[in-house]
Amino acid sequence: MDNKLVVILGQTASGKTDLSIKLARKFKGEIISADSRQVYKGLDIGTGKITKKEMQGIPHHALDIASPKKRVSVAQYQKMAIKAAKDIQKSGRLPFLVGGTGFYIQSVVDGIIIPEVKPNWKLRKELERKTTEELFLILKESDPLRAETIDQKNPTRLIRAIEIVTATKKPIGLLQKNPQFEVLQLGIKKSPEELKRLIKKRLDKRMKGMIAEVKKLQRSGLSWKRLEELGLEYRFTAKYLQGKISQSEMIASIQKESEHFAKRQMTWFKREKRIRWIKNQKEAEALIKKFIN
Repeated sequence: MDNKLVVILGQTASGKTDLSIKLARKFKGEIISADSRQVYKGLDIGTGKITKKEMQGIPHHALDIASPKKRVSVAQYQKMAIKAAKDIQKSGRLPFLVGGTGFYIQSVVDGIIIPEVKPNWKLRKELERKTTEELFLILKESDPLRAETIDQKNPTRLIRAIEIVTATKKPIGLLQKNPQFEVLQLGIKKSPEELKRLIKKRLDKRMKGMIAEVKKLQRSGLSWKRLEELGLEYRFTAKYLQGKISQSEMIASIQKESEHFAKRQMTWFKREKRIRWIKNQKEAEALIKKFIN
């Protein structure tokens, strides 16, 4: 497929997975996940990771590649995703980059040259004394673009983002770029009301399994602290299992924070003027046909 890459992006619960399977089947494609948590083994229900049955025989890449005890950086993900896309192209198939993690998608689409920044232990010690609210304000001032999609309640990610911009003295938008592909970016658009309903429907379906999954992860040696760093579903489920909040508070918090997360995702996506927003599969197919011919 020459040097072409199709991106399917959208907010949480917007239907990216189902659409990507249909399109990959039609256009002889393979799928590369662009989800910052689906790279971890065992984070299945909470992240909405696709099952083998749901894959319908379509090869998937960048799933289950690391233990959640470790941390996968954007630079590591970028290297792996670009290699996967090129390997898929060499096999004569069409790579689909599918997900909702804006920075992961941008790192591949624009070929952002992400600097190798070593840990600054002095800075970390200083930042660890601050609240997540204070950390977020520091990042927002130094790198507003990165602040738009980062998990505002995750101190580890906030500290790392501040550490990078402090070392490079350059926010994300000013980093050098070396694009590797000819790209078509398709975005799934849902109204806020529909998205709210879809998030609730998904949460109702996952709730029981998510509690069991977090219990299993904790028994396998994952600390409560690390679980709380792995995104809002794991954060509030871990708090519930520790007795810090009630089950009803957990459900309400996941719903509310998922809606806020979806808004932040759209804020990021709206900055990208190259995205073609689609309403259905038919529109996507027409744009892909034109793109690959």
